[in-house]
Amino acid sequence: MIAKVIVDVPANQTDRLFDYAIPEAWEEMIEPGMRVVVPFGPRKIQGFVISVVNESEHAKLKEISEVKDVTPVLTKELLDLGFWLTEKTLCYAVSALQAMLPAAMKANVTKTVVLGNKANKEAAWFRMIETGGVKWDEFLSHFSHKELNRAIKNDELEVRYDVKEKTAPKTILSVSSTLTSDELRNEKEKMGNRAMKQQDIISYFIDHGGAVSYKELMDVLDTTRSTIKSLVSKAILKEEEVELYRDPYKGRSFKPSKALELTDLQQNAISPILESIENRNHGTFLIHGVTGSGKTEIYLQSIHRVLEQGKEAIVLVPEISLTPQMVTRFKSRFGSEVAVLHSGLSRGEKYDEWRKIHRKEVKVVVGARSAVFAPFTNLGIIIIDEEHESSYKQEENPRYHARDVAIKRGEHYKCPVVLGSATPSLESYARASKGVYTLIELLERVNKQAMPEVSIVDMREELRSGNRSMFSNDLFDKLKERLEKKEQTVLFLNRRGYSTFVMCRDCGFVVECPHCDISLTYHKMNGTMRCHYCGHEERFPSNCPECESEHIRFFGTGTQRVEEELTKILPEARVVRMDVDTTRRKGSHEKLLNQFGEGKADILLGTQMIAKGLDFPNVTLVGVLAGDAMLHLPDFRASEKTFQLLTQVSGRAGRHLLPGEVIVQSYTPEHYSIEMAADHDFQSFYKREMVTRKQFGYPPFYFLAMVNVSHEELTKTVDVTEKITSFLKSKLSNASVVLGPVASPIPRIKDRYRYQCMIKYKTEPKLNDHLKEIQKHFSKDISRGGLQLTIDTQPYMMM
Repeated sequence: MIAKVIVDVPANQTDRLFDYAIPEAWEEMIEPGMRVVVPFGPRKIQGFVISVVNESEHAKLKEISEVKDVTPVLTKELLDLGFWLTEKTLCYAVSALQAMLPAAMKANVTKTVVLGNKANKEAAWFRMIETGGVKWDEFLSHFSHKELNRAIKNDELEVRYDVKEKTAPKTILSVSSTLTSDELRNEKEKMGNRAMKQQDIISYFIDHGGAVSYKELMDVLDTTRSTIKSLVSKAILKEEEVELYRDPYKGRSFKPSKALELTDLQQNAISPILESIENRNHGTFLIHGVTGSGKTEIYLQSIHRVLEQGKEAIVLVPEISLTPQMVTRFKSRFGSEVAVLHSGLSRGEKYDEWRKIHRKEVKVVVGARSAVFAPFTNLGIIIIDEEHESSYKQEENPRYHARDVAIKRGEHYKCPVVLGSATPSLESYARASKGVYTLIELLERVNKQAMPEVSIVDMREELRSGNRSMFSNDLFDKLKERLEKKEQTVLFLNRRGYSTFVMCRDCGFVVECPHCDISLTYHKMNGTMRCHYCGHEERFPSNCPECESEHIRFFGTGTQRVEEELTKILPEARVVRMDVDTTRRKGSHEKLLNQFGEGKADILLGTQMIAKGLDFPNVTLVGVLAGDAMLHLPDFRASEKTFQLLTQVSGRAGRHLLPGEVIVQSYTPEHYSIEMAADHDFQSFYKREMVTRKQFGYPPFYFLAMVNVSHEELTKTVDVTEKITSFLKSKLSNASVVLGPVASPIPRIKDRYRYQCMIKYKTEPKLNDHLKEIQKHFSKDISRGGLQLTIDTQPYMMM
């Protein structure tokens, strides 16, 4: 029997199937979707079995060295999906397959230097290695590469490759009884008045039975390890390693919740979804529901119907900040049927949650982007909440969009895919308007609660009237009012740090990162300036490095600075700050949100992570400090992102009984995205923005593809981009537009120059073939490590 294997070497030359002989002992065991260890050149590496066949066209085949799995980790459907992703995103097959597994299951190869067949006992290294080998790095810390290579050539030494997983299942040493209850009673009687502690342990097993960990038994009975060991030596008890799941929600109890009665609007919205579930029809549904319209309850009741049919459900949420409240809702409704997958979990916890899914111990997965690959085999529904979010697009290989993967899986399982958002992406709404998706509108809040009243403050007028504070007079008055009423406020600013840049007031010098063409951000907490692209850090200078002036100051506003200002002007206010800096530690998101939810803080100040999904009944004021912060970025989606963010953050106010109010501060208050967000008018924004997109040839009227080139030498970067642009112009039709070569908006990151070219097209059937040709042509330059070439067939990041 022959296994066709994709090896874990992401390169052009290895992006194909390799044949390996299956040892006779494993012939019945090896199946497609399993991971195996195979010899590849001088080393051993991990690979995926894609198929098992009877014959190979190659005469001499190497054998599989090791089997990593008892059952396949990837189903036939996921293997097919991997090859579909390879075609769609132009990545290597192994990259697509690896993306479907938790990081813990990616191979970790260790190299050990061991004695060869002709080991030289006189050699200086002999004593060091004779006891069983030495790690590669340790050997090279004592001897040179030259000595090692010579010894390997002479068969005096060899290198052993061990492929191990980065995380193993967690086990715990436990004890259980080897005897029946009656036999245990006999043993206890034999002891008479001796060994009372041992008798206590025997009594415990008579009463409880089962296996118990050493620690638990010692704690409950106040006994010692040696007492337990003595019963093990008498064969009354036995020791064994028991597998234990790492539970990210250990110690948390979720109060069970019941389905709510749906409003007429919700009932109309859920009907076509339930019909699709009943009839096993695949369809994509776009729920355009204003904030607070009850989309989550529709998700929960749709899933309930799917579970009644014995099927499974995947729910995607955009980022970690959404998961604490979302997880609580799903765990409360479906209890232990729910697994959670997101970036806030440790590697081991993700691995264990994935294994629960793989072992069919759960029916529902709630998670971020990669949860779309959950290894279910009987999917009944896939839900993508806040479908407009750019975090559903992966920015490294494979560059997939979770929405496309969900629809592909929905087609396979003939099940509905539900996209939900208060501000759908223009592409999704255009597809729904054309009938490609089914459009479901929920344009009223539950209980007919009014949308919050939004006021726009022109910060230019504030400056003219002498207010140089970051808070307009209107916002400051409203903040004070909320504190007096004991109501809560959410303040939103999409910039972390203390200030956005540091500048000399005398000569205009701006402190930039030495490795990137971007200004450094000042962080007051540790007095450093930091690059948010490469991580470079330096101390804040007391004098201007250019002209020696002392008038060097920070400009712009970050969340740290807002927090400091709040403590000065409203010392009585209790402030919780949520940004990347305050939520680095595991569980900190949830801790801060719980603190705010329990009323232990008056103001929640944060970046984008607080803009969506949060639902606090006592929040009656939302303040947006820089409503136009994203408007001036070189990105055709800037207006759309601004409208979405303002609408989403406004939706945090007045979600329950108390009415809500929103204040948006802006230096460009007349921009249509700000005005229409204030009116909660998605339709007008959609029509206006579609005119602009059509005029300039952007999605949804055109498809885009982007080629990014980076190299340490500027001339090489420009030269390669020019060649690519010329090649594409010669191959594509006149109806398509190739823009470039042009420097990227940030021309240098981590000492590498960056250039790009963009393709706008409506139909180019051979575009992917041409892009693959470009990849092959430059593969040598890429493999040498100098050139980086990335091709994105659906770009979301324009920077």
